[in-house]
Amino acid sequence: MTIKTAINALGLLTLVTFGACAAEQVSQQQAQNLQSTGIITVSGAGGSPMDQQARLAEKADAQGAHAYRIIEARSGNSWHVTAELYK
Repeated sequence: MTIKTAINALGLLTLVTFGACAAEQVSQQQAQNLQSTGIITVSGAGGSPMDQQARLAEKADAQGAHAYRIIEARSGNSWHVTAELYK
């Protein structure tokens, strides 16, 4: 790989990284200053809490939300998380 190709690849990677705008998790106190836009749920079997948060953020992004707050979480053989979305 030439240096020019490596620089171009790095530039494209930077654009993709900074172009992504993922919804972030907020606390109840932070949410008081935001406008609610709806509720989402995700559920599944297995996976870590980080996987669950990633799925929440992905679903919030798809709905056009900038932030979300978890309002319910259950686990056992499977898990279920409900979150409120905010602008």
